[in-house]
Amino acid sequence: MVGKNVIVAGAGKSGVAATGLLLRNGASVTLFDSNTELDKEKILGDFAGAGKINVLLGELTDEVLENADIFIISPGIPVDAPFMKKVYDKKIPVWSEIELAYYFNKGKIAAITGTNGKTTTTTLVGEIFKEYTKDNMVVGNIGLPYTRFADATTEDTFIAAEISSFQLETIHEFKPKVAAVLNLTPDHLNRHYTFENYAAAKMRITENQDEDDYIVLNHDDPEVLKRAEGLKAKVCFFSHEIEPENGAYTKDGKIYIKNDGVEEYILDVDRIKILGIHNLENVLAAVCISYFMGVPVDIIRDVVYSFKGVEHRIEFVREVRDVRYYNDSKGTNPDAAIKAIQAMKSTTLLIGGGYDKDSDFDEWVDCFAGKVRYLVLIGATSDKIMKCCKDHGFNQVVKVETLEDAVSFCYAHAKPGDDVLLSPACASWDMFRSYEERGNLFKLYVESLED
Repeated sequence: MVGKNVIVAGAGKSGVAATGLLLRNGASVTLFDSNTELDKEKILGDFAGAGKINVLLGELTDEVLENADIFIISPGIPVDAPFMKKVYDKKIPVWSEIELAYYFNKGKIAAITGTNGKTTTTTLVGEIFKEYTKDNMVVGNIGLPYTRFADATTEDTFIAAEISSFQLETIHEFKPKVAAVLNLTPDHLNRHYTFENYAAAKMRITENQDEDDYIVLNHDDPEVLKRAEGLKAKVCFFSHEIEPENGAYTKDGKIYIKNDGVEEYILDVDRIKILGIHNLENVLAAVCISYFMGVPVDIIRDVVYSFKGVEHRIEFVREVRDVRYYNDSKGTNPDAAIKAIQAMKSTTLLIGGGYDKDSDFDEWVDCFAGKVRYLVLIGATSDKIMKCCKDHGFNQVVKVETLEDAVSFCYAHAKPGDDVLLSPACASWDMFRSYEERGNLFKLYVESLED
């Protein structure tokens, strides 16, 4: 990258990390953001003395584009944003941040995508890698940008990377040793427009792999299974329904793995601490990924047994007056929220609603029968979801103004033995900065309840 002129679009966490990586490696960078209210001097101050950098706010100018060798797009920016037409017209190569990171990467990558379960699976794989080697990283959509660490990797680095469809849209050579697609259900249709576009973006995770690499796929997910044909990498399935020739599966209450038909015992299912069939699938995927990355079975087993899950994903918060409260703020689409409801052991008071990603809520509402006593709605999708509930004959719905109001309603109406679940089936951006902020506030309100 020495001497290259690079434009980085987006002055958020990803864009700043990408800019730092480029400056460390001799590139000249223009950090562009269309938000004119950002503090240009503050942004420049973060890179004081780091190299040749210009910050451009507002409009992407022809002058800047004229000299650009590469255009790095942050995942939060749509590839069809209006200013991108100028970039395509000038035929400037457009790279995602993970493509940039891969350019500098020397380590062994396990890359994980899918609609749901990415964070849990990536975290578990990261914990397994951490137990196996000191030279490990957990990066990507999980919180720490891949570009922040890519040039610090060695041939011995094990990398667990959570990869989103947004990041996969603009890869070119990105090639993980082991890739995984956990499941495919409609999501982010406001960005991808159709499910086929979304699924195609997800499946790009394997497009540069060859016969020396592995692609781990969910055999029990019909949309994943139908895309398993014709892949160049060695296909390894995970399943709790069948026994694949290559991959991980359950049998008689145990998890086994097969490699070219040779079976090996991994662990006992009843010793897994995280709840639900979807988490069993996440464990099967993590076992498969770690095994084909070369991690010994005894390390995989010990880490799975000790793993307690991730924050904001069916996270037990507290029991108050014999009512259990669970934080599933990371349930940002209907399919994830369905799995959370199914994991509840008792009648549930459900808090839902939020930013509208053009999701369809019919299947979500259908799963309420015999399980959900009340649905308490907040956020921009409240009216849309309320109409959907009425269309399906579910009338135990209330609409409140704030998350704190929702917690108060559940506290007043829950009966001993009930579960209260925040699993919104929507993103958080209408009322909160992130699903983490939403989940942390939920926990704060629950902790303040009188027992």
